[in-house]
Amino acid sequence: MGVNDAVNYVLFNNPVSSTVWSIAAQGARAAGLKPKAVTQTAATHTKAVVEQALPPMWKLLGHNRHIVRLAGLSGAAAVILGAYGAHYHFTPKDEDIQERDPKQIFEMTNRYHFIHSLALLAAPFARRPYLTTALMASGMSLFCGTCYYVAFTNDRSVVRLTPMGGFLLIFGWLSFII
Repeated sequence: MGVNDAVNYVLFNNPVSSTVWSIAAQGARAAGLKPKAVTQTAATHTKAVVEQALPPMWKLLGHNRHIVRLAGLSGAAAVILGAYGAHYHFTPKDEDIQERDPKQIFEMTNRYHFIHSLALLAAPFARRPYLTTALMASGMSLFCGTCYYVAFTNDRSVVRLTPMGGFLLIFGWLSFII
C-alpha cells in the first residue's frame, strides 16, 4: 500500500470518513450540488498534495544520489570478488585442497546474510525500490538459503541454486545505479 493509497483510505475510504462524506453528500444534494464531483475533486487534490509533500525517497537524495550509486557499484564488486575469492585456490597446486567445513560455510553465509539485510535498509533510496528489494530478497533466499542448508545438513544437492542467488544479489546492488 503506497502513501497515496493510505492517505486516500484515511480521508475517504474508511468507515468513519465514508459516513462523514455520505452525510456531506446528502447535504450537498439538498443544497442542489453534485456530491460525486466534489468528492472526486477532493480525492484528486489530496493525492496531488501528498505527491508534492512526499516525493520518492531517491528524489530526496538530490546530489547525494551519486553516493548511493557508488555504494551499489561497491556492493556488486564485493559480491563478485567474494565469489571469486571463495573459489580461488590460494594454496599451491600440489597440495590437497580440502572442501570447506560446515562451520566455515555457515560463518560466510551469515556474514553475507547480515550485510545484505543491512543493504535492504537502503532500498527505499534506490530509484526503483521494489525492484531492488525483490532482487536482494530473492538473492538472499537462494544464496543464503542454500548455503545454510549445506552448512546444517552437509547435503550439497541444492548448491546448483547458489550461483543464481549470487547473481540476484549482484543485480540487486547494480539496481542502485539505474
